[in-house]
Amino acid sequence: MHNPFDNRSLSLSGPARDYLPVVPSDAAPLSQVAVALYIETGGRVVFVSESGFQRDVEVSDYGWILCGVSRVLATGTTAAGIHAMVMN
Repeated sequence: MHNPFDNRSLSLSGPARDYLPVVPSDAAPLSQVAVALYIETGGRVVFVSESGFQRDVEVSDYGWILCGVSRVLATGTTAAGIHAMVMN
């Protein structure tokens, strides 16, 4: 089977390689920095950006956070079904 990701340079403007389920945690970072988050059930998402700043964003159902994210905090996060888009 042909894999279009073989021999492809990773690009932030291209599709992610995988979606990882996110379990919000005040202590543990994501296993990989996400290029974006997809949220199934809307609410607040409190996260640490790739730049190291804590952010608090209200997201609707089936919404997106288009920002590099290193951690999704449990405290304050009410959204559910959060998925991290990752490059590797």
